[in-house]
Amino acid sequence: MNRRRRPASREGGGSPAPRSRGIRIYTRTGDQGETGLIGGQRVPKDDPRVEAYGAIDELNAHLGMVCARLADSDLVTLVQAIQNRLFDLGAELATPLPGKTAAIPAIETQHVDALERAIDQYEDALPPLREFILPSGTDAAAAFHVARTVARRAERRIVTLARTERLNPEILRYVNRLSDLLFVLARTVNQRAGQLDTVWQKST
Repeated sequence: MNRRRRPASREGGGSPAPRSRGIRIYTRTGDQGETGLIGGQRVPKDDPRVEAYGAIDELNAHLGMVCARLADSDLVTLVQAIQNRLFDLGAELATPLPGKTAAIPAIETQHVDALERAIDQYEDALPPLREFILPSGTDAAAAFHVARTVARRAERRIVTLARTERLNPEILRYVNRLSDLLFVLARTVNQRAGQLDTVWQKST
């Protein structure tokens, strides 16, 4: 019976079969609890800078879950544009100054302004909010609320980093506005689905 030969492993001294799909997903460089920043500096994986851009990465993943639950193309387009900016923001956080280069797009005032315009646009279509509401409603609304809380945590991590490292001030402004926008969008998808906001019932 013919048997298929297994490719030789690195441990066995042979050369692995050539790969045509690009670089490997694993590098083995982080096995000792360190990671590399843009520019080559090695830091512990719980370094405040890594915590900051890691929280941004987590936020981006939650926004991907939001998109999977959205039916309205205008909201999908908006959220995906934000996801792209978060990649820029994460790269900027992963680059200690003065290592910033033109190859790493910076978060600028115009990006914060775009979030503010989106907040105004969607909030104007909502009934005024006079009471605190629970993070609830449709699947998409609940996912927006989760993303909002992750954005707030990312903001706290960035504040911690800014105590010891010089950062672009627009980064903090962007994440602060983003959490506000995500709250508004949670209410927006509830309204479009005919779902009323659930008002907080104070304990008596």
